[in-house]
Amino acid sequence: MDLRKLKKLIDLVEESGIAELEITEGEERVRIARVIAGNQPIYMNAPMPAPTVPVAAPAAAEAAPAEPEGHVVRSPMVGTFYRAPSPGAKAFTEVGQSVSAGDTLCIIEAMKLLNEIEADHSGVIKAILVENGQPVEYGEPLFIIG
Repeated sequence: MDLRKLKKLIDLVEESGIAELEITEGEERVRIARVIAGNQPIYMNAPMPAPTVPVAAPAAAEAAPAEPEGHVVRSPMVGTFYRAPSPGAKAFTEVGQSVSAGDTLCIIEAMKLLNEIEADHSGVIKAILVENGQPVEYGEPLFIIG
């Protein structure tokens, strides 16, 4: 199923308030279900993040590092982030590299499907915000393009 269709289906579930949506197209089948827990949608069949342990707030003297300014490329889905097309292969992009709209930035694996994520903005990669092999959430920032 096309990545754009999948994103539209996820948006439809979020906006409509329905609890579950199942679509079959030929041999492809997608089921999106959500459960409201503390006003946060949780998608079934998606990898769940590890529980976090509360940590004391850092002292005022330790300021958080400033995030680079620019266009933020966000994850269009829940899945696993990969910088290269296969293990040991050269990464699609590096910090400081120029990219054009439509260039492949990474792959997100979701439900055993590898989805190429393309740049929607031309510029220079200022930051890569996710580590290779790390799970990502829908809407999570992946890259900053300046």
